[in-house]
Amino acid sequence: MEARENKTSSKESGYLLEVRNLKKHFLVSKNLAGANRKYLRAVDGISFGLQKGRTLGIVGESGCGKSTAGNTIIRLLEPTEGEILFEGRDLARLTEKEIRPIRGDIQMIFQDPYSSLNPRMRVFDIIAESFRTHGTASGSELREKVYALMDVVSLSRSYGRRYPHEFSGGQRQRIGIARALALNPKLIICDEPVSALDVSIQAQILNLLKELQRQFGLTYIFIAHGLPVIQYISDQIAVMYLGVFVELASNTDLFGHPLHPYTGGLLAAIPIPDPSLRSLKNGRLLEGDPPNPINLPAGCRFHPRCRYATGLCSENAPEFRELFPGHFVACHHPCI
Repeated sequence: MEARENKTSSKESGYLLEVRNLKKHFLVSKNLAGANRKYLRAVDGISFGLQKGRTLGIVGESGCGKSTAGNTIIRLLEPTEGEILFEGRDLARLTEKEIRPIRGDIQMIFQDPYSSLNPRMRVFDIIAESFRTHGTASGSELREKVYALMDVVSLSRSYGRRYPHEFSGGQRQRIGIARALALNPKLIICDEPVSALDVSIQAQILNLLKELQRQFGLTYIFIAHGLPVIQYISDQIAVMYLGVFVELASNTDLFGHPLHPYTGGLLAAIPIPDPSLRSLKNGRLLEGDPPNPINLPAGCRFHPRCRYATGLCSENAPEFRELFPGHFVACHHPCI
């Protein structure tokens, strides 16, 4: 995986999904004449390529735009600008009618298992809804497919007649995973799927997702704000800050040799039980709060919180460049 800027198709480049300069801006204010508009630049030009069977982790503080990026890629939100190439087709340019046949190939597992399931529907009907909507199964075939999915996610078939409120958070998330698998998707966007769960249950769900990936050849975009979770499940990791990627690298490179001060700050925040090892943390804890996303600072967006910042950082936005093979960073003074 790498940041992409050239114009070869995703099929030619070997990517299942290729995102180029993706932006999603929200209008937040304007005067009565429609002038003086202010925008929240939730996603402000991200690019990457994702190969089949791999997992891209997107990590960052709350409000950095990672969930908006996932929702825009799947077209739950309309992109402001950019390309979303899925198997060579630009999803950003397709009409709702044109994108409907592709919906089954890209699914999402949502963050909150308590609100993402219809409380008025039984578990069987929640999982069966995709089959019915797309007309891919009915009758006894539908019943067997739903029960097979329940078996895959380790839910008893007897649970099919129950309602979501009768289950724990982990069980509800298993229902959501079964629903996402219904149409044999090629890509699943996991939007913080374990953040609302207890730690022990998080491990079970992560192990289930890894097993499903191995079993069905799934490709994931995994969104989270916790680095330990991202480290466990991801092959490649993109670190996001105020709408842009500041670092993109393999799992090993990012944790072994972080280049961006923001990445170092996130790593420093990971608790280490052994006091004798705490001095070996990468970087220092982050200081200050992120700036107002509607009034972004000039130059590097991280410079007001960066101990390495110079005048150059406050004047010019750094280029997102490949400093080492497969390791991209947007920083004037990377931690080499």
